[in-house]
Amino acid sequence: MRVTGGIYRGRTIVCPPGVIRPAMDRMRESIFSILGDQEGTAWLDLFSGSGSIGIEAASRGAGLVHLVERDRGKKETIMKNIAFVESPIKLFVSDVFRFLAQAKIPYDVVYADPPFPMEEKIRLLETVERNRVLKAGGLFIIHYPVEEKGTWPERLGDLLFTDERSYGRSTLRFYTRKEDGPQ
Repeated sequence: MRVTGGIYRGRTIVCPPGVIRPAMDRMRESIFSILGDQEGTAWLDLFSGSGSIGIEAASRGAGLVHLVERDRGKKETIMKNIAFVESPIKLFVSDVFRFLAQAKIPYDVVYADPPFPMEEKIRLLETVERNRVLKAGGLFIIHYPVEEKGTWPERLGDLLFTDERSYGRSTLRFYTRKEDGPQ
């Protein structure tokens, strides 16, 4: 697997051992094409696996990238993968829900790629909203199986559904946190 764009384009990313479903190159390219310039943004990559999405964000100008992966067996590979990244990037070996409950800063983009069999995906959306993990105007992106289409809310608190894209068996759903201000 390789970085698809930005200053690290073409650099190799290794998949760690164990169960992993890395984001397809086409899907990663599409995400960043949709998002555009990431200069100076703060990213949170949940269920980061190999770290590929966070590395792509850093490659495209993100000013801060946090990776969260619970599986300690993936730590060594992720650390090797992020070694060439010069902007601030940090791995947290933690349960995603625990991390979100203790998050110290709000992010511009939160990307979640939970295991497809995971049953608590809506709870993940609820946790991001409740803990104000996103900045006003920030974007939450979740990758889930196409079979779950139609099970997601159009709105959850301050998170508003804005887009959905399918790539084979995979779907990306985008939520934007509404801007703060008068109602």
